[in-house]
Formats: sequence, structure tokens, C-alpha cells
Amino acid sequence: MSALSPRSWGVLFVLCGAIFLEGIDVAMLNVALPSIRADLGMSTGELQWVMSAYVLGYGGFMLLGGRAADLFGRRRMFVLWLTVFLLFSGLGGLATEGWMLIVARFVTGVSAAFMTPAGLSIITTSFEEGPQRNRALFIYSGTAAGGFSIGLVVGGLLTSVGWRWVFFAPVALSFLILVTALALVPKSPRPERTGQGVDLLGGATVTAAVVLLVLGVERAAHTGVGWTLGTLGAGLVSLAAFVAVERRSSSPLVRLGLFRSGSLVRANLIGLLFAAGFFGFQFLVVLYLRELRGWSTLRTSFAMIVIGIDAVLSPTLTPKLVNRFGNARVIFGGLLLAALSYALFLPVGADWTYPAMFPSLIVLGLAFALAYGPLTIVATDGVKEEEQGLAGGLLYTSFQFGAALGLSAVTAVNVAATDSDAPAALLDGYHAALVVPLAAALLAALVGAFGLRSRAGGSRAVASGATAECAEVSVAP
Repeated sequence: MSALSPRSWGVLFVLCGAIFLEGIDVAMLNVALPSIRADLGMSTGELQWVMSAYVLGYGGFMLLGGRAADLFGRRRMFVLWLTVFLLFSGLGGLATEGWMLIVARFVTGVSAAFMTPAGLSIITTSFEEGPQRNRALFIYSGTAAGGFSIGLVVGGLLTSVGWRWVFFAPVALSFLILVTALALVPKSPRPERTGQGVDLLGGATVTAAVVLLVLGVERAAHTGVGWTLGTLGAGLVSLAAFVAVERRSSSPLVRLGLFRSGSLVRANLIGLLFAAGFFGFQFLVVLYLRELRGWSTLRTSFAMIVIGIDAVLSPTLTPKLVNRFGNARVIFGGLLLAALSYALFLPVGADWTYPAMFPSLIVLGLAFALAYGPLTIVATDGVKEEEQGLAGGLLYTSFQFGAALGLSAVTAVNVAATDSDAPAALLDGYHAALVVPLAAALLAALVGAFGLRSRAGGSRAVASGATAECAEVSVAP
């Protein structure tokens, strides 16, 4: 593989900037929520909707956003929705009422749902499949991880100045990325759709299905059983309607034959379970440090930043391991390390020192580095160019739905196992809830084990031919 041109690196820089923006935006808001509630006088229920609105917009429209990139042009969708992201992030910072902030976050989530798979599909179609694309995806995944980790600290610093800066800072970054994208990301011909209609009914039913399922899962810990079951039931009905529509459509939004790929299905299922454990665990650690230990927002952020080692390892260590062992084995190793991380934290005590927590956090960063990038490769490998946006949308939908599922599950178990505000009772709740991410990681590892035999030979074959070629490209992430 010849060295990438400066323009190619520029394109990758733009796309990495966009995924970094999405990660830092979410992380900064997490640490700013208490300040937002105090300033706008929001109730706990309203405050929860600040996060829920983004989750619904992001998770609910991701699949539609991925397909839109394939149908209407990846660069066009990326630039358009990056602009929307910029505008509504700024409007969120100007909000004077809770409902204004909630609406702004919903539209910001929708814009991210269209922007993110468009960016990923630009990578998977601009870089040749194999070592070149894999290298780009490892750098991309490392940047995504870095955005979330750095966002925790930056959010704490900005919130100490004023919570509105948590929204204004992404505006400046978005504008820089937008200008650079217009200059560097090449225009491409409008996709040929002669004789093909746009599957509006399929788009409506799948979006309704995902929105309802995400809403039901995300709100499960905050509403009654009847409401949750009703919402999930409506989501499943919408999903069944979507499948029926796609089977009869001459130009389906989602070609159902795509799901005949065992590796793609496994990658999405593993992504869902991995995200459930990863985000559920981080949520519990933050609760432990803030509620039980009384740590400040900034101190908690600095404690968690060690997980961000994945931003360094993803583009450096992970490619070497994939070249040697193949994607399937590296993913499996990452899942086992995630389970080990959660297991190490299970005996957490009321007076644990940071060195006692450190092994769990550093192992989790390593686990993310091993799993995330290779999952992105497997989920898009071998997919037709005209369906790359859809494949990316599927993967990110799985991640988002998994995150909502994990957060809802750990919250429900934590609440059920905590019978008072006493430190001992809080600790009991954390111990019970920590079993959820451990179970999710073990289940993900079980799913990953099925791919070891089928992918090992092919992965080694690809790797052996790629090792020498990859050695010619050496660029710092």
C-alpha cells in the first residue's frame, strides 16, 4: 500500500474531527447536568429528558441516516447535517427554558444520526478495502474514544466557568470541521437511482420502531411496567410492519439479504452487548464516586480519563494485533478483558483508594481499544459500496441501543437493590448493578466465540499479506 496523499490524510482528519465532536459533545453534557438543573430550575424528570431526547434522536434516526448517505450522497449528507448540528448546539447554549434545551438536544441527536454514518461510509468508500481502510478505521475509532474521554475533563472545566460553554465550545469545533470538510472532502456524483423510488414507508416504519424501542428501554427505569411494555410492544409491531414493507418493496430502504451475513450480524450483536456493559459500568462508577465518595465533577472526570488510553492504543497496538491474530480473535480478547475489568470492580468498598480502582479502569480502556475498531471493520467488510452507509448506520444503531439498554438495566437494578440513602445501602445497590455489565460482556464474548473458527483462517490470510504493506505507512494518530 502506497503512502496516503496529504489530501487523503486531510479527509481522514475531517472525519475524525466529526466523530471526536460527537463524543466530546455527549461527555461534556453528562458532567454539566447538575449545573443545568440548578440554573434552569428543571425537575429530575425534565433533566432526564435532556439526555433522553438526544438518545432518541440519535438512536432512532441512525438507520435512516445511514441509508440516506447511500441514496443522496455521503458528502452532501455529512455537510448538511454537520451544519444542523452546529446550529442546534448553539441554540442549546442559548436556552432559557428546559423545553427549549430538550428540543435542541433532540434535533442535535437527529443531526448526529445522519452525520455519523455518512462520515463512516466516506471512509469505507474512500479508502481501499484491506490494510489501507483498516488503518483509517483504527485511527477513526481511536479518535472517537478520545472524544469521550477528553470530553469528561473538558466538560468539568467548562462547567466551572458556565454550563452554556458546554454547548458553545462544540459550535466553534463544528465550524472548523465544516470549513475544512468543504475544502477537502471531494464531491462525488449523485448516486444513480434511475427507476428506483425512495422507500418512504420503510423509512417511517423503521424509524418509528427504533424510536419506540429505544424510548421503551431508556425510560424503563423511570416509568411503570405497563407503560414500558406498551412502548416496547408498539416498537415490535412497527418493526414487524417494516419487515413486511421491505419484503414487498421493489426498492427497499434496507435489503433484508444483508442480514444473511453471519459476521455482520455477530458484529452488531456484539456491539450492542459491549456498549450495554461499557456505558452501564461507567455510569455506576460515576455514581459511586459522586454519591458515595463525594468527589467533585472535575476529580471524577480526571479519575475516569485513564479509560481514554484506548485513544492511543486503537491506532497503534490494535492494528499490530489484528495483523497477527485477525479481527475475530482480537475482538474476543477485548470482550474477555471487558469482563475482567467489571469483575475486578465487583468487590468495590466504601473506602477504596484510587490505586484499587485503577486496574479495572485501565483494563477497560484496553478492552475498548481491542474491540471497537475491529468491530467497525467486520461490520462493514465485504458490504457493497452502495450499502456502506446502511452498514455503518446498523452498527451505530446497535451501539446506541445497547447503551440505552445498559443504562436502563443498571439503573433499574441499582434502584431495586438500594433501600435507603445510607452508605451501606448505596454500596449494596452498586454491587448488585455491577453484575449487569459483567453479564453483558460474558454474553458478548460467547457470541464472539462463534466467529473464531469461521474467521480465523481468512483473517490470518489477509493479515499476512497486509503486514509488509502496512509497514510502509507510519503516521501518528
